[in-house]
Amino acid sequence: MRISVFALSTLGAALLSTMNVQAADTPYYNPANPASASGMTSGYELYKTIGCPGRGILEAPCEAPVQAKAAPAMKPAEKPAVAPVEKPAPTPVEKPADSDGDGIIDTQDRCPGTPKGAKVDAYGCELDSDGDGVVDRLDRCPTTPAGSKVDAEGCELDSDGDGVVDRLDRCPTTPRGRWVNAEGCEVDSDGDGVIDAADVCPGTPAGEPVDATGCTLAITLTLAGVNFDNDEDALRPDSIAILDGAVATLKRYPVFKVEVAGHTDSHGSSAHNLDLSSRRAKAVMDYFIAHGIAADRLSAKGYGETQPIGNNYTEEGRVKNRRVELRTTR
Repeated sequence: MRISVFALSTLGAALLSTMNVQAADTPYYNPANPASASGMTSGYELYKTIGCPGRGILEAPCEAPVQAKAAPAMKPAEKPAVAPVEKPAPTPVEKPADSDGDGIIDTQDRCPGTPKGAKVDAYGCELDSDGDGVVDRLDRCPTTPAGSKVDAEGCELDSDGDGVVDRLDRCPTTPRGRWVNAEGCEVDSDGDGVIDAADVCPGTPAGEPVDATGCTLAITLTLAGVNFDNDEDALRPDSIAILDGAVATLKRYPVFKVEVAGHTDSHGSSAHNLDLSSRRAKAVMDYFIAHGIAADRLSAKGYGETQPIGNNYTEEGRVKNRRVELRTTR
């Protein structure tokens, strides 16, 4: 009996000693107790880790529960190494073709042959800012008004070369080299209605009536050069230019009334010459009417051989006498 009590006392002392040394500050049943060599509380190690609750049975109670230490993280199982899979290289995307390099792809380019560097519109065609049909790259007159006719350089046409474009030229057929005004018409410095190029009397006073040569209009104007063959009343072709000048003068002074006076030389009878001169005067008057002169401004009268201006005894004198005159009233 004494042996059993002694053995029990010895066992208890050893237990208490072990608890004091091994599990003084560890919680009850802590699987991660550092007193465990394997890190796992089992078997004998369970006895070694009774901890504070067990100790509290024989001694003073634990002051406060002690938190358990975190268990060491378990290493994840290593996965077998896998060789990386190579991704196929991406297929390059082919850019749409732009053969002339103007920024418009060929499938949308209406002008595929545009010169390098030329400015183009959304359709790939060169710009024509003023719409005259000549692209800006070649247009020397890039602000031509809409609808104007232009030459190959994009500038307005000047058909007669007088420096006034056709669009503004009121006299589009001016002869080359003539002086013109802002309207493209020849200059008439003295304002008598006869251009300087044809004005024999360029200093005529303002308002002075003049003939086709720009000289003061006489009361009686001989149509020099309007002559007739002997004993004929038909107008000769060489008279037409003189008659056309007279028509222009009459149109310029519409208030004038004119008598067309016919004359003959002294060859033949007086009665015959009077009739012949009347027929010559009427031929001239009919020409004027046919070319736009009002008939009520004109009259025709024959004077026969009664008013000669040349010597009827010479051929030269007789030619002068076979004449027509214009006698004006203002």
